[in-house]
Amino acid sequence: QVHLVESGGGLVQPGGSLRLSCAASGRFFSINVMGWYRQAPGKDRELVAVTVSGGRTNYADSVKGRFTISRDNDENTVTLQMSSLKVEDTAVYYCNAEGIDYGGTMTNYWGQGTQVTVSS
Repeated sequence: QVHLVESGGGLVQPGGSLRLSCAASGRFFSINVMGWYRQAPGKDRELVAVTVSGGRTNYADSVKGRFTISRDNDENTVTLQMSSLKVEDTAVYYCNAEGIDYGGTMTNYWGQGTQVTVSS
């Protein structure tokens, strides 16, 4: 079982920056993938950025060059540094983790979500 706790959302003006953090806790063997998704009102949840334990990352085209994902494997945390924020980045951001238990079962976990609002 993996418990994800997010922090760092809020209100920011266009062009500003925010930093989201997510910490994983619980009893698990390992976490393979950690990342961030977002869901704007009336839209489907979409991938923002993910990172696998080996360090490879993947970003949505809409955030490339503006957002940076980083991970601390020892602390089981993942951070999303968001810069040059746009109004269209407004959404609830969810931390996601793919955890593997001691029996080898892989399960997908979600955080509770944190609101990011970009507005002047």
